[in-house]
Amino acid sequence: MISIDLNPDDISRIRFAISPVWETVTSVRSLTGNASASGGMHRVWARRVAPLLRQVDLALLSALIPPDGYIPDFLTPAPSRRTSTFDAGLATVAATPPATVAADLELLRDGRRDPLLEKLIASPAATLAAVVDALDRYWRIAVEPDWSRLHALLEADLAFRMDELASGGVHQLFRSLHPSLGYANGTLTVAKSYCCHTPLTGQGLLLVPCVFAWPDLLVLTAPPHVPTVTYSPRGVGLMWEEPRDGGRGASPLADLVGRTRAALVAQLDVPMSTTQLACQLDLTAPTLSAHLRILAAAGVVASRRTGRTVLYARTDLGERLLDGGAVAS
Repeated sequence: MISIDLNPDDISRIRFAISPVWETVTSVRSLTGNASASGGMHRVWARRVAPLLRQVDLALLSALIPPDGYIPDFLTPAPSRRTSTFDAGLATVAATPPATVAADLELLRDGRRDPLLEKLIASPAATLAAVVDALDRYWRIAVEPDWSRLHALLEADLAFRMDELASGGVHQLFRSLHPSLGYANGTLTVAKSYCCHTPLTGQGLLLVPCVFAWPDLLVLTAPPHVPTVTYSPRGVGLMWEEPRDGGRGASPLADLVGRTRAALVAQLDVPMSTTQLACQLDLTAPTLSAHLRILAAAGVVASRRTGRTVLYARTDLGERLLDGGAVAS
């Protein structure tokens, strides 16, 4: 069990951020772990990108980013702003002192006799340069092409979390963040197989939604890093689904509202924001808004506001039409 004591200063300095570098690093773990297995959450993505990575030093990246356990802290710097670019994050990684690289790799080795890690530890400056190059190549091929969809999902999650914090305080925020997370009497707990107690001293807490962190909750508390908890955003299970065509044998819906709007209704297995829908269906926001207005007027979808976010859901009428059922007159 990991326990983190949050004093009033820490609670007042809770902030959220999105990190393309965190997504890139954790996606390596997904690629080399269970993502390509038949039941893996990210298997569709993994099978698509794996053949494209022949010019990337995956042996190096997978040695530093194992399928489970510790990830060297220098690979996951805390974003200084709510949203930053991959290049900015990679520049922070590149600026890591070689002594820090060596120390983090010693923690990764953890007493094991690993010839590759021993070689990397012996030349930390060269290791860092090779890692930065490999991460850059990997990002361009494996993550950047999907970044707009990933970013939209992350932004939608941030809006929801901030609304949770505003409406119910830290108790409501932490209650809905992850099943392994608990909060009581000023202490945040994370269910892990090892024990660690961290008394924070006013640095605050950084919360980073990360698609490729699924299903884990990643925690970074070692000084001098800002204490960070990385969790899976809402809707991650829909990330790699192909847009549904509204089929389900459901010609009545397509006949009523057209194929594009039928596909939109088919996406609403869970309530979604316009940002999420736009990325799933590759539509512009104005076009999507026009479709949603027509669908709402027809009684096929309904909307509700949650703080600053408007969520759209399929109505019972939309469900019956999508299933191809008859509609009573």
